[in-house]
Amino acid sequence: MFIALTSLLTGRTVKSDTAMTGEISLRGLVLPIGGVKNKVLAAVRAGITTVMLPARNKKDYEDVPEAAREAVRFVWMSTVDDAIEAALEPAAETAGAIASAG
Repeated sequence: MFIALTSLLTGRTVKSDTAMTGEISLRGLVLPIGGVKNKVLAAVRAGITTVMLPARNKKDYEDVPEAAREAVRFVWMSTVDDAIEAALEPAAETAGAIASAG
């Protein structure tokens, strides 16, 4: 939800090959979640190439089957700034794409 709103307000598109999960605090910290293994497996089945997870869930990485670990790139987020950087296309690329489409 946060990334969708940030995309709307900044005009930057969300990368289509990226899946993310996590909760954010009012201070912008990304909080840990449950079910990492199942969420990663679902992302792999859906053809996702990048999975963004809370950094506090790194301990759950070993629970993910090796085949799934090799199929996706993991991005570990500590703050919402990490999420924005990894999930949104750079501003210049988005502006160029909009200009060429219009």
